[in-house]
Amino acid sequence: MNRTTAPRLRTLLLLLLAVTGALLAGASPASAHAALTGSDPGQGVVAGTAPTQVSLTFSEKVAMGDDSVRVLDPQGKPVQTGSPANVSGTTYAVKLKSGLAKGTYTVTYQVVSADSHPVAGAYTFSVGAPSRTVVTGTAPAAGGGAVGGLYAFGRYVSYAGFIVLAGGAAFVLACWQRGAGVRAVQRLVVGGWIALTAATLWLLLLRGSYTTTGKFADVFDLDLLGQVLQTKTGAALVSRLLLLAAAALFVAVLFGTYTRREDATEKRDLTFGLAVGGVVVAAGLATSWAMAEHASTGLQPGLAMPVDVVHLLAVAAWLGGLTALLTALYRAPAEHPVEAAAVRRFSRLAFGSVLALVATGVYQSWRQLGSWSAFTETRYGQLLLAKIALVAVLVGIAGLSRRWTGRLTDRSADAEPARTDRVPAATTTGGGAEENAGGGGMEGKAGGPTGGGGAEGTAGEPGDARRAAQLARQRAAVDTARQKRLRDADENRFGLRRSVLAEAGVALVLLAVTTALTQTEPGRTEQEAKAAASSPAGSGTSAASGALTLDMPFDTGGTDGKGVVRVDLDPARVGGNTMHVYVRRPNGRAFDVPEVKISFTLEAQKIGPLPVNPDHITTGHWSASGVQLPVAGDWKIAVTVRTSDIDQATVSKNAQIG
Repeated sequence: MNRTTAPRLRTLLLLLLAVTGALLAGASPASAHAALTGSDPGQGVVAGTAPTQVSLTFSEKVAMGDDSVRVLDPQGKPVQTGSPANVSGTTYAVKLKSGLAKGTYTVTYQVVSADSHPVAGAYTFSVGAPSRTVVTGTAPAAGGGAVGGLYAFGRYVSYAGFIVLAGGAAFVLACWQRGAGVRAVQRLVVGGWIALTAATLWLLLLRGSYTTTGKFADVFDLDLLGQVLQTKTGAALVSRLLLLAAAALFVAVLFGTYTRREDATEKRDLTFGLAVGGVVVAAGLATSWAMAEHASTGLQPGLAMPVDVVHLLAVAAWLGGLTALLTALYRAPAEHPVEAAAVRRFSRLAFGSVLALVATGVYQSWRQLGSWSAFTETRYGQLLLAKIALVAVLVGIAGLSRRWTGRLTDRSADAEPARTDRVPAATTTGGGAEENAGGGGMEGKAGGPTGGGGAEGTAGEPGDARRAAQLARQRAAVDTARQKRLRDADENRFGLRRSVLAEAGVALVLLAVTTALTQTEPGRTEQEAKAAASSPAGSGTSAASGALTLDMPFDTGGTDGKGVVRVDLDPARVGGNTMHVYVRRPNGRAFDVPEVKISFTLEAQKIGPLPVNPDHITTGHWSASGVQLPVAGDWKIAVTVRTSDIDQATVSKNAQIG
C-alpha cells in the first residue's frame, strides 16, 4: 500500500464504521416479529360486567413464562391468577380474580416470538367506568436498552465472523490455493472463527436478559441461562458452538497439513475432502440462523429455511471472498502475489453468488412483505429497499472490478516475461551497490589509523559472519521492496485493488442493513397488525360495552375510488362519545383518502346535521373524542369520503343511540 492510499483507506474505514454504527443505532433492537392482533377485553373497552379472564391473540405462536401476562388494577396491584395458557392457536389467556371493582385496568405482556425476538406492550380497559390509575411505565423494555444494543452488536459480529470464515476459506480452496500459505489470509480466516465463536458465547449469555428484564446485571444469571438453553434459540446457539469446533479442525487442516502437501494427487484429494467438509460445516452454521429466526416461522417454513441457508452461503461466498481478495491484494508477499487467474476464478464465483442472492432474495421479499405497498409503508420494506440499492451499487462496482481483471489477465502473459527480465538486473545493480558500500565500510574499518579492524579481522570471524547475514537480509529486503514496487506499478492491478476496496466498503454497510433487517418486524406482519388494530372486531370489543359499529361500502366513481368505511362509536349513548373511523380498500388494506367528514342527524326531532371533523391518526384511521349527542333516538350517520380533488361520495346508515 503506497503512502497516498493508506490515509485514504483509513479515512474510508472510519467513515464506514460511523455509518455502520448509525445504522445499528437506528435499528430498534426491540422490534417485535410477532404482533398483538386481538384482545378480549379490547383496548379502551368499558365493560358492563367484570371479565373472568383476559385473552391475547398474536400473529404467530409465542413463548410465555409465568409472569408474561399481568393485569393490574387502578392501584397497580396484580389481579391475575395462575399462569397464562394457550387456549387455541395463537390465543393465550390468563384468569382474573372474581369481583373486580369498577375502574381502569392495565394489561402488560412480555413474550418471545417464534422467530426469537422479544415482544412487549400494554393496553387498558375499564370495568363499569374509566378511572385514574397509578400504573406507570407499563410497557416492559424487553429487547431494548444497553442489553438490546449489545445483543444487536453481537449479532452483527456473528454475521461478519461467519462471512469472513466461510467466504475466506472458500476463496482459498476455490480460487487461490497458494493463499493457504499466506500469513495475512490465515489471520483473516482465523479471525473470522474467533469473532463468530466469541459473538455466539456473548449472545448466549445476553439472551436471558435480552428477552426478559433487560438488565445487564442478569447477564450472568445461571437460572436465566438454563431457561435459554431450553429454548429454540438456545439450542441453535449451542449447535453453532459445536459446529465451530468442527470448523476449528477444518481451519487447522487447511492452514497446516494442506499447505505442506506437495504431491499433486494427494493435494487434489485433500482439496476435494476439505471442500466437501467445508460446505457441510458452513451449511450447518447457516442453518443455526435459519432454524431460529424469520425463516422458521410464518409462510412455508419448510421451503423458507433451505432458501435462507442458500442465501447466507451465497452472501458468505461473495462478501467473505471479497474480503479475502482485498487482503491478498494488499497484504500478500511480493514474491507470491495473487495471480490474475485466481482473481478471474473469484469473479466467476461472485457472479454465481449474486445469481443465488437474487433468486433467494426475491422469494424472501415476497414472503416477508406480501404486497408492493409494504415496500414503502413498513420499516422492513424501507430497509429492504436500502439493501437492494446497496446490492445494485455493489454489483456495479463489481463490474468495474471484472473489467480490471480482464485487463490484468490480457496483459499478464506479456508483462510477466518483461518483468522477469527487469527484476534481476535491478536486483543485481542494487545488490552490487549495497555490497560495494558495505565492503567500503569494512575496508575503512580494517585499514583505519587505529588498526582495530585488523585485530577484529583476525579474531572476529563471528562478527564477519553476522555482517554477512545482515547484508543478505538487507539485499533480500531491497529485492522484495523492488518487486513490490514493480507489482504495484501495474496500473491494472492498482485499479483492481481500488475497486475491490470500494466493494468491501459498500459490503460493510450492506452487512449493517442486513443485520437491521433481521431485527425488524416483517412487513407482512406489520400490516396485518395494523389492520387488526384498526378493526374493532379484531380488538375483541365486548357487546356489553354498548359500542356501535357500522360498515358502509362507498364508490366515488374515480380511479381507485371503491372501499369500505367503518364507524366505531363508543359507548353509543347520550352525552360524550369517542368515535373512530377506518377506511379500507376492497381487499381489506388501509386506505389513506384525502378527507373524511361525519355528520349526525335525528330526523324525527329535526336535530342536525351535527358535523364532526375527525383527526387523522394513521394510515386509514381517523378519530374524534367528545362527540356529543343530545338525545336518544334513531340517528342517521352520514360519512363523506373524498378520494381525489373531484371524486367524493356520501354514504349513510341509521342506528339507535342511547
